[in-house]
Amino acid sequence: HFKQDFFNRRIFRLSYGEKNDFFYLFDTGVYTYHLRCYVYQARNLMALDKDSFSDPYAHVSFLHQSKTTEIIHSTLNPTWDQTLIFNEIEIYGDPQTVAQNPPNVVIELFDSDQVGKDEFLGRSVCSPMVKLIPEEDITPKLLWYPVTNNGKASGDILFAAELILRDKVFISYIYGGANLPILPSQRAPKLYMVPQGIRPVVQLTAVEILAWGLRNMKNYQLAPVMSPSLIVECGGEMVESVVIKNFKKTPNFPSSVLFMKVLLPKEELYSPSLVIKVIDHRPFGRKPIVGQCTIDLLESFRCDPYTTKEDIVPQLKEIVDWWSKFYASVGEHEKCGQYMKKGYDTLKVYDCELEKVPEFNSLTDFCDTFKLYRGKSEDSDDPSVVGEFKGSFKIYALPDDPTIPAPPRQFRELPDSGPQECIVRIYIVRALQLQPQDNNGLCDPYIKISLSKKVIEDRDNYVPNTLNPIFGRMYELSCFLPQEKDLKISVYDYDTLTRDEKVGETIIDLENRFLSRYGSHCGIPQQYCISGVNTWRDQLKPTQLLQNVASKFWYTSLCSFSISFIPEANKILHQHLGPGEERLALHILRTQGLVPEHVETRTLYSTFQPNISQGKLQMWVDVFPKSLGPPGPPFNITPRKAKKYVLRVIIWNTKDVLLDEKSITGEEMSDIYVKGWMPGNEENKQKTDVHYRSLDGEGNFNWRFVFPFDYLPAEQLCAVSKKEHFWSLDKTEFRIPPKLIIQIWDNDKFSLDDYLGFVELDLHKTIIPAKVPEKCNIGMIPEYKADSSQKAPRTASLFEQKSMKGWWPCYVEKDGSRILAGKVEMTLEVVNEKEAEERPAGKGRDEPNMNPKLDLPNRPDTSFLWFTNPCKTMKFIVWRRFKWLFIGLIILLILLLFIAVLLYSLPVRIFKCYCSSDVIMKLFYI
Repeated sequence: HFKQDFFNRRIFRLSYGEKNDFFYLFDTGVYTYHLRCYVYQARNLMALDKDSFSDPYAHVSFLHQSKTTEIIHSTLNPTWDQTLIFNEIEIYGDPQTVAQNPPNVVIELFDSDQVGKDEFLGRSVCSPMVKLIPEEDITPKLLWYPVTNNGKASGDILFAAELILRDKVFISYIYGGANLPILPSQRAPKLYMVPQGIRPVVQLTAVEILAWGLRNMKNYQLAPVMSPSLIVECGGEMVESVVIKNFKKTPNFPSSVLFMKVLLPKEELYSPSLVIKVIDHRPFGRKPIVGQCTIDLLESFRCDPYTTKEDIVPQLKEIVDWWSKFYASVGEHEKCGQYMKKGYDTLKVYDCELEKVPEFNSLTDFCDTFKLYRGKSEDSDDPSVVGEFKGSFKIYALPDDPTIPAPPRQFRELPDSGPQECIVRIYIVRALQLQPQDNNGLCDPYIKISLSKKVIEDRDNYVPNTLNPIFGRMYELSCFLPQEKDLKISVYDYDTLTRDEKVGETIIDLENRFLSRYGSHCGIPQQYCISGVNTWRDQLKPTQLLQNVASKFWYTSLCSFSISFIPEANKILHQHLGPGEERLALHILRTQGLVPEHVETRTLYSTFQPNISQGKLQMWVDVFPKSLGPPGPPFNITPRKAKKYVLRVIIWNTKDVLLDEKSITGEEMSDIYVKGWMPGNEENKQKTDVHYRSLDGEGNFNWRFVFPFDYLPAEQLCAVSKKEHFWSLDKTEFRIPPKLIIQIWDNDKFSLDDYLGFVELDLHKTIIPAKVPEKCNIGMIPEYKADSSQKAPRTASLFEQKSMKGWWPCYVEKDGSRILAGKVEMTLEVVNEKEAEERPAGKGRDEPNMNPKLDLPNRPDTSFLWFTNPCKTMKFIVWRRFKWLFIGLIILLILLLFIAVLLYSLPVRIFKCYCSSDVIMKLFYI
């Protein structure tokens, strides 16, 4: 079919298919459209007036036409509920092309001012839905579009638009004069509402407001807020609270619960914002708005009013000290000693703040904290936080039939809203990964606590030279809630010459913890103990706490039922447990999703870098109202203090020591002495006297080493404090395992001493010594594996065995392997400070030479320093080794002397014999 209109435009109707379906082809030209814009509401707009609000209206533009909505006064969340109609809009182009890429609708929001020019709030754009068939059964959907101002988010607007083709030729020839959709209802002359098919479907809804109180209100126009009241607006409805007569004395509202009925959309997408306004009642009838807050998402406050607390499924989740409990809880079992074996309970260590633990609902189950803002006072000022509103909301549907009873109210059994005097205990355990503040890459942190005007500055107890300090401090102070609710905990770096720097801080809302039904004021432990390190510290016993969360009938029935079926109720695991009924009540409490006994990890932030962590603080807080009586004893979390111990080592003998030198006579020998120390106390190295000229590797000493050391029995570590550098002002504490190092040396007078061998002994896993030197071998060294079939050496704790005596092997590294360098006979003994005083012993063989008494060693006569005693040298060295040589030489010398004399006198005698007969006669006579 072909038809031609008056403007030489053509429309083609093409048939196809068995059912003679058709579609249209449009010739390019100018077509007329009809635009309807549905402006429903906006939220979170900027506050441009001094009263913390704006007077917004929307200016909607499409191509060359524009229209505006009505002005909504004093709001940041206006609801216009208005339809703007644009007639006879001509658009050039193929309608199908326009339908695929329609022109945008531009929405500009302004703040209306009675004096001066209207201020720009922001802009948003929307692509309209195009309908080529006016009676087509499709409707646009309201959607939230972001409003921006200079690239910054400035709110959202709930908007929709539809563009309808209104070409006269098309309507006349194709549809026979089809009409536009009917006009929506009017709220006022020429003010059309959003039609029912597009506007949200609403339902009568109850909004309960828990108006608990106001906090931290700043001055308004240089005057303090003294008599505030609260106005809550939602969906066009409003309710106002009673006035707080004296805000400084009592910041809570006298009547806490407000109620109003509102028509709210069933679909959460369209839910209006809930607006909170704080008004101060001042002289001469002045009621300025001193703060406001907008709550966008109401879904979290919706509830089922018929659900009771009983229907809610609960979330299931001696030598020891508190640190044993802590280390057992964090998995550092090497530091908790015998704590776990004794059956004691542990605690929960959270890696985040307690209010960020998901199962505790941010500790806002009773009431939330909403920040209150104020609009700009000058053009250059930004809205700022001027206070806080403490409260909550419960939103639920009401029946449409008025004869049906209304659901029960949600805010019931509220606590006393008057001031509560409380005892606050702050336990600071330790800090982790603090930001360095000093030039050495460390800091000297200490704790500072602020609560209202109360300040505790623990500067004297700073921990030097560390980024992971162990504080172990408990601070106790009293306060009045809710006036003094913000607990500020800061970590400072101690400086001697300059001003102390703040590392970071964290703030805790004590009121939320006190009012939370999760029992966050004092976590419940795993077991009920009446003594020991886990003594119950809450003011109420488990049975009393259980009565607060359950009815008397349910509690009695459950107790009588459970006692008969839980034999553990009367089973005594250790001597500190309390009565079975209290333990059973505690067991039931632990199934109710309450806050357990815990340690939370709070992130420290700096005001200069508010989004960057400055470290973490492990701690917890207990809050006890004085009206319930005194609380239990506090935990003692004082850091473990090392106890003084003494290691006594008696060096008796050595054997089979390597002979490292040759004497002047060529003999292999060593001048043996023994050196010893404990790692970490190298400045207290001690050594024996020298056993000179050991020809067979045997040395005799009878020499005592005395090593005092500081020891932590629970951690099985030694505490060593020393300055890292010469210029360091404070000592740094290190914790190292208790070990003993014994070395054998060869003494040299004219050169450096020669190292012969050593043995290292762990005092907790000390090698059991051999009783005789023949059984002492290198296989006793734990790290030595000459034979895989060889059994591991037996070890024992010297702290438990107290004393050991025998032979230990010493070895030396040579050519990549270990060889036996000697054997040393020792007595090892560990005594505590008291035992050391009762059984004194001196170093070496000095007085008091007792326990045991050490006699001079029975060394061979050859053991002496040769150049200090020439006579002994000749007697015991030269003569002993060369005596036969000396005897032979003497005999040979005598013989040679005799021969020389003979040879000298014999010729003379012979000559005289020839010359004298007398001589001959005498010779004959002879």
